[in-house]
Amino acid sequence: ATDWSAALARGHTHTALDMADGYVHLSTREQVAETLRLHYRGQHDVRLLEYLLAHLKPNIRWEESRGGQLFPHLYAPLKPADARRTWILNCDAEGVPQLPGDIDP
Repeated sequence: ATDWSAALARGHTHTALDMADGYVHLSTREQVAETLRLHYRGQHDVRLLEYLLAHLKPNIRWEESRGGQLFPHLYAPLKPADARRTWILNCDAEGVPQLPGDIDP
């Protein structure tokens, strides 16, 4: 919630992890459930934002990360206002934020 409020106030995201690494960490549709499980367990009111790759493409680099997978890293500000859709995720019994039912397969 703190990161979300700060992003809305600034007009772009500004997390400690992204600032330390020098880029915005993103996940593809196929990667996001595992990202939620590994990094967001126990956090409530997690926002999931959907962006179209075509709009981010000039500033995206596909770089190896978890398990050798290629992840999209954004080397530019990520603006919440540019998101195609936004959800507030509910957690399962283990505290893992769950993907919404209307997300594209």
